[in-house]
Amino acid sequence: MSVAIRTAGYLRRGMNVVLVFVLVGLTHQNTVRAQSVCLPSPRLLTTFPMGAQVGSEVEITVTGEYIEGAGDLRFSDPQIRAVKVVGPDGAETSGRYLVSIPKDVTPGLVEASVMTRLGLSSSRIFTVSRLREIAQTKGNQKLDTAMPIELNTVCNATMTARAVDFYRFNAVGGQRILVDCAAKGIDSKLNPVVIVADANGQDVAVERRGGAIDFVVPEDGAYVIKVHDLTFKGGAHYFYRLNLTALGETDQITRHQMTKKVHAFSWPPAGLAGKTTTTEVEPNDASMPQKITLPCDLMGSFAKAADTDVFEFNAEKGQTWWVEVASERLGRPTDPTVVVEYVDVSGAEPLITDVAELNDIPSPVKVSSNGYAYDGPPYNAGSSDVLGKFEVQQSGIHRLRIADLFGGTRNDPANIYRLIIRKAKPDFALVAWGLHMQLRNGDRNALSKPIALRGGATMAIEVVAIRRDGFDGEIKLAMDNLPDGVESNGLTIPSGKSRGILLVTAKEGAPRGVSIANFSGSAIVGEEEITRQCYLASMAWPVPNHWSEVPSPRLLADVLVSVGGNEPTPISITPREDKVFEAKEGEKLTIPLIHMRRGEFSGSIMAAKTFGAGFEGHKFDLPLDQDASDTVLDLAALKTPPGEYLIAFYGGAVAKYQHNPEGVARATDALKVIEGELAATKADAVKIKAALVEASTDEKAKLQKTLADLLEKEKRGAARVKAGTARVKSATSAAKAKDIVDIVVSEPIRIRVHPREAK
Repeated sequence: MSVAIRTAGYLRRGMNVVLVFVLVGLTHQNTVRAQSVCLPSPRLLTTFPMGAQVGSEVEITVTGEYIEGAGDLRFSDPQIRAVKVVGPDGAETSGRYLVSIPKDVTPGLVEASVMTRLGLSSSRIFTVSRLREIAQTKGNQKLDTAMPIELNTVCNATMTARAVDFYRFNAVGGQRILVDCAAKGIDSKLNPVVIVADANGQDVAVERRGGAIDFVVPEDGAYVIKVHDLTFKGGAHYFYRLNLTALGETDQITRHQMTKKVHAFSWPPAGLAGKTTTTEVEPNDASMPQKITLPCDLMGSFAKAADTDVFEFNAEKGQTWWVEVASERLGRPTDPTVVVEYVDVSGAEPLITDVAELNDIPSPVKVSSNGYAYDGPPYNAGSSDVLGKFEVQQSGIHRLRIADLFGGTRNDPANIYRLIIRKAKPDFALVAWGLHMQLRNGDRNALSKPIALRGGATMAIEVVAIRRDGFDGEIKLAMDNLPDGVESNGLTIPSGKSRGILLVTAKEGAPRGVSIANFSGSAIVGEEEITRQCYLASMAWPVPNHWSEVPSPRLLADVLVSVGGNEPTPISITPREDKVFEAKEGEKLTIPLIHMRRGEFSGSIMAAKTFGAGFEGHKFDLPLDQDASDTVLDLAALKTPPGEYLIAFYGGAVAKYQHNPEGVARATDALKVIEGELAATKADAVKIKAALVEASTDEKAKLQKTLADLLEKEKRGAARVKAGTARVKSATSAAKAKDIVDIVVSEPIRIRVHPREAK
């Protein structure tokens, strides 16, 4: 879903917040390119180091956007605690935290985020491991300055642009070593190239596709690991964790954990056992198919190049069987395909006939045509895995052939799959993301914003469903366990449809707070009500220009909802009365609206559309030069049937936004205090210097020590004044009014349509 924006009128000056509404089209590209997208949201962009060992305590530094004055650092595992680092002067330092990881914390990925004046930031991955953790030392960009690293160690590092990082380790001949560079899977922008070389830098093994190097050491001695970006990019956002571990001869490879991609939300099906009942047994090709019985749940592998596994079973005419394969959703770079065949053995030779061919799970909604264009969300809820059915036309022997369309030349036993053949078990899976904007300037900032609400704001979250095994009922959306002053309203996903909207609203004056929300959907399947978790997806990074960066979507660990409590939204649109609006089928229904404007507006109208099944065809112009208006719903034209409905109106706006203007005053006042302290120190030093002129020999030693202390204090004070001056400059720059494009969503409106009276 996307929001179009339309221009109307001119921009009036003189207020902190001004909204303008513009239509984004080819003729308006230059105008839109001058504007930022979305009101500022707090985003945590880096932590360093990016992980720590269980049972350890480590200092980490965080950076981000709009996280100035960051407070608590939170982790998705509440056992992990963080406190701000205190400087020598007793003041809390900016962006530095001391993190404690208890010994009983489960190793793996957790998500870190910071509480700011605008609410809780977006998250960044932090890894808890059992291995020893070290940080990269400076200057390891040459072979002769390679950084020493021991086996069974993780090194946290940041890539330098146009450079190669070198590491040196010692190993014994015959020893099996795994070199694994975690980058994309921990939110980094790095596309790592990893090379193992001999002591002279001659390459022994190379991995350019993000995989790990599993090799046996040829002889005792020193070896070198080289790491660089595929296109030699670098900087703070190009971080990585280099894992160097010793393996036993028969040990299975365990790679560094990675975040889950969006398509993983639909796996596993509810109630699926942790382990399979059957395992693939080679050889199981067309000449020797593996016999199974239905229903079936088995684990297999595309271990060899062009591997096609064949399973044989009996089925009865009239049966319908559902087939689901997970491989890509297990994190493997695969594209499974399934062909079901009927084997007629009545003749001299078996006659094989195709019954069904099953391929990808399609996205429930149209996806962006190139992963980041404005013609659809760049989140693909579909998968290259398989979910489909086949109907048995004739009783007898059947075969199922499964292969990897990408596996023609690969030999990799790690490319596993799980194959399930079952009778219909209707169900659904849900995933959601923030509503994005339909802009042609390439800015996809909205796709990475957290649910950090301003007072009076309503945020729309787009929800899509994968329907399993023929389920086509309606799905009711809900979110609870919200902060004080926040409420949610789900617009039901209609029967047979795949998309819905959930609205999250912070009331005006909602207090500062944060909570882990419960996000779910419920439906009636047969005679039973089932509830399924809804996962939240986000982009790992803001994307200000899609021409230079492809977005990296992933699933989040938690649904975090927060209120900053410091800043209201520029405009709120609410129904004039808190009631259910009622009308008969075919009538016209008037909805009175209140416009709570917290600043001046340019232009006189906002082009508004409508969320909600049965009303999505309703469009109207909402007047911005008035404090209230009416919109009329023509139920006859909309062909809205009788029923209970929840709708909302939405449009786009450009705000003349000032970020934290109060921060300028605070920074200025703080600078005055520091300058006063420095002036007092200088005055004291002048007095001591004067006293030294007439002091006795015995007094001079004491006065000289006092003067030395004052001069050192003066030096520290000058540094504080310099830093304070920089803070004032930064706050002043941030507080300058800027044009910001954003989505405006009304609070939800409840409607009841009664059947028309019989004539």
